[in-house]
Amino acid sequence: MNPLDKIKPNVRGLRAYTLAPDRASIKLNQNENPFEAPDAFKREVLRRFGERQWARYPDFAPASLHEKLAASAGWRADGVVAGNGSNELLQAALMVTVGEGRRVLLAEPTFLLYRQLVTIFGGEAVGVPLDGGLGFDVEALAEAIEAERPDVTILCSPNNPTGCVISERDLARLLGASRGLVFVDEAYHEFSGQTAAPLLKEFDNLVVFRTFSKAQALAALRVGYLLASPELAREIGKAVLPYNLNLFSQTAAEVALDRQDELRRHVRKIVEERGRLFENLGRVNGLRPVASRANFMVVRSELDPKQVFRELRARDILARDVSGYPMLRDYFRVSVGTPAENDKLIEALEEICG
Repeated sequence: MNPLDKIKPNVRGLRAYTLAPDRASIKLNQNENPFEAPDAFKREVLRRFGERQWARYPDFAPASLHEKLAASAGWRADGVVAGNGSNELLQAALMVTVGEGRRVLLAEPTFLLYRQLVTIFGGEAVGVPLDGGLGFDVEALAEAIEAERPDVTILCSPNNPTGCVISERDLARLLGASRGLVFVDEAYHEFSGQTAAPLLKEFDNLVVFRTFSKAQALAALRVGYLLASPELAREIGKAVLPYNLNLFSQTAAEVALDRQDELRRHVRKIVEERGRLFENLGRVNGLRPVASRANFMVVRSELDPKQVFRELRARDILARDVSGYPMLRDYFRVSVGTPAENDKLIEALEEICG
């Protein structure tokens, strides 16, 4: 007997979602915040953490954190679930909704983990291509919702890896047309100045996912949360493991909410650098960047993107090869770095493409 025969065939047919362990001084491949969290913030987290009991479990449900998250988001605490990164909560939400015979609609290209999780849970992922400008094709999505009647529709806004956003008006249209749930992944919403959260009061089939990893520069701590109707939050919470959010991360998230202005002060700088990077990459021979509302952008290249990736790596710069994504055969992706990092990236690409 081969033990692997007991693994679901659809899982064995998948390629694991992973990232090559490349290292470089300039790391622009994971959409991270290039600015470190302030020292004063770190000291306050350590101070509060040091006052708590380490030998005891944290709260079964972090009620104080839920209340702070609700106040920050303009929602209600019983409609909040915190987790070990927003991906854990997305996994939990799909776990309680997707199975054999269930259909999930995706606007693609998008975050590859969505399709992988749907497949693992036995559902069918149905892709709707972005439009020719790599934006959301709202008409096509509306038609697919009507024709396919998906149990879940997943939209990443701003979308990873293209950086496009869906307007509140268009999202409301899709929510109203859908007989299923609509998940909106807002991992990068702070860089767009736009959120779906106000629509929670109107549509009880909406679930919004957020993270502390990007704008708040806390990727290492793995804190995320979702906003939904209390009824949906309760059902999704059944798939979240007990004590899923460790005490240190919970403490850091509470401090982050108390000091939001301090942690988000670099968001404006990143947005400014995004504009500067876009303009300068557009002047490089053979490159055509795509306008983005996130802290990253995809760039079309006349050179093979895999060659661009290798050439950048040889110059101690990591970008992301996204040429294997649908519609992105000629593209690579770069995160917005510090001004100095962006200067080096521009200089390197001018040399590579010149």
